[in-house]
Amino acid sequence: MTAIVTGEKGEGTLTRHGLEEYVADCVIMLDHRVSDQLSTRRMRIVKYRGSLHGTNEYPLLIGKEGFSILPITSMGLDYPVSTDRLSTGVPQLDVMLGGGGYYRGSSVLVSGTAGTGKTTLAAAFALAACERGERCLYLAFEESPSQIVRNLRSVALDLEPAIDKGLLKIHSARPTGQGLESHLVAIHEQMDAFKPQAMIMDPVSNFMTVGKQDEVKSMLARLLDRMKSGGVTLFCTSLTAAGDSEQQSEVGISSLMDTWLLVRNLEAGGERNRGLYILKSRGMGHSNQVREFVLSDEGIALVEPYLGAGTVFTGSARAAQEASDRAAAMAAEQELERQRALAEAKVAALRAELRAEEETLKRLGSIRTLRTEELARDRDEMLRLRGGHPVAA
Repeated sequence: MTAIVTGEKGEGTLTRHGLEEYVADCVIMLDHRVSDQLSTRRMRIVKYRGSLHGTNEYPLLIGKEGFSILPITSMGLDYPVSTDRLSTGVPQLDVMLGGGGYYRGSSVLVSGTAGTGKTTLAAAFALAACERGERCLYLAFEESPSQIVRNLRSVALDLEPAIDKGLLKIHSARPTGQGLESHLVAIHEQMDAFKPQAMIMDPVSNFMTVGKQDEVKSMLARLLDRMKSGGVTLFCTSLTAAGDSEQQSEVGISSLMDTWLLVRNLEAGGERNRGLYILKSRGMGHSNQVREFVLSDEGIALVEPYLGAGTVFTGSARAAQEASDRAAAMAAEQELERQRALAEAKVAALRAELRAEEETLKRLGSIRTLRTEELARDRDEMLRLRGGHPVAA
């Protein structure tokens, strides 16, 4: 007969009497702890005679579907990869990524300070996925779905048609509403119900409010493995605090990502503009240039870099530099025209002088001919007077 015995934990022992764990073949320990006002259930297999078993603590969740146990360790690194390329939703960014965009099933991270356009890039990718007829799950941790839809209309990104077609689903939740493991289970449930081909998490850095960096990294690593094993493209945004190093992500997952974009503020000439560049993109050649990242009511634009004196110009500084370069080019062209006119005038003067010299030579030649003829006549006259004969010509 198989017997299941429950017991309460004792002081320094697994059970109150300290005997049950010795006679039992399998001992499972359940724990309910509270950290920073967030409760988490944990389960650990203390022993299981005659069987290999996991010895780590596992999050234990009790929900409407029953028990959910999530392993701490990764699912493995034996998932398949794809060579299909997916558009980023921004044609100029596709060109920067070798002309094709992200790999299907890859992980993408966009980091930057507040107001640099991370959510806009995420929405552009979501809209591009829906235009391909793919389902996209948008997990938002700061704004409600209606607020996201309203705000993105200001940059010519209308998500409502995709939502109405059932291709885009926006789910908003505060990270502080539950623990990390509960969030992970909720995300798995959303994925199982919606079955997306692409997923957005905006921003993952908000999970730092409910867990330590190592815990958040572990949770996202497990989620990332689930995505890769299912061929789902994951797009994450991460907020970088002002003053922090730009080439780091607050949750420390940049090393797990296949493509990492950085958006930043470029301050010059009394104004602030946005810049974008690619820190890495595994498996593809990509641009190393800093592009001006412009958001307007006409949409997203990545302006070609404009360099001058070794500096990248953006905004009004770019316009001023372009005007200055045009003025310099015009002045150089005018100077060239002036030099050309002076040269043409000198050539004309030399030609006139040459013609004058030629006329003088012609006159001198005529005079010499006349003088020769006069000398000949004089000789003939002298010979005649002396009774001689003129010399034949």
